[in-house]
Amino acid sequence: MITVKNLNKYFGDLHVLKNINMDVNRGEVVVVIGPSGSGKTTLLRSLNILETPEEGEITIGKQSVDFSKPLKKAQAVDFRKQTGMVFQNHNLFPHFTALENVMEGPVTVQKVSKAKAQERAADILTKVGLGEKLDTYPHQLSGGQQQRVGIARALATGVEVILFDEPTSALDPELVGDVLDVMKELAEEGMTMVVVTHEMSFAEEVADRVIFMDQGKIVEEGKPEQIFHHTNEPRTQQFLNRIRK
Repeated sequence: MITVKNLNKYFGDLHVLKNINMDVNRGEVVVVIGPSGSGKTTLLRSLNILETPEEGEITIGKQSVDFSKPLKKAQAVDFRKQTGMVFQNHNLFPHFTALENVMEGPVTVQKVSKAKAQERAADILTKVGLGEKLDTYPHQLSGGQQQRVGIARALATGVEVILFDEPTSALDPELVGDVLDVMKELAEEGMTMVVVTHEMSFAEEVADRVIFMDQGKIVEEGKPEQIFHHTNEPRTQQFLNRIRK
């Protein structure tokens, strides 16, 4: 479903991603963990070309981008349509209701009729537990509810891959559970997901595979049981010991 080959990303002289290679199978949940500044979010944003790497190749489904060649805007837009992105800080349109936020992508990008988009948006918002909040504006919603609108928006275009960039890190602790429950339900339904998170319990419970990154490199990857309980990598163990204190 997703293949990343020899991916390199620089910000000026800073080498942020260093020869990243990874695969994500259809229906797999891959959780990326690691310290701040390790390149996790840059990797995630590269998967839908919100960041443009200088070297390497990404394939999602039947589309591939070789970053050693000039990237046309239309190519980037088409490639980006394959994935939905859930951001840390929601990024909802403040002047749109929850329903309108979820409708926007299908209507604007996919040219779906407003009636059809509205029906689908209402169904998805109900699915994520917001069926009574269709006409509510973002400022009237809790952080957790806004994040669930963000998830609904990602689902609305019918993508097969959703990318989550620390979706619970900006939430009050008591609101985290509702968002994680929606993500667990999506995982059970077979949605392909790449999740950058600090929620280790979620990673251990839901992930098919965990990737640990440090200093722009993949240090280790494996089943949650291996990473969290049987790692042989000193850097992974050091990281886990610190966050478990």
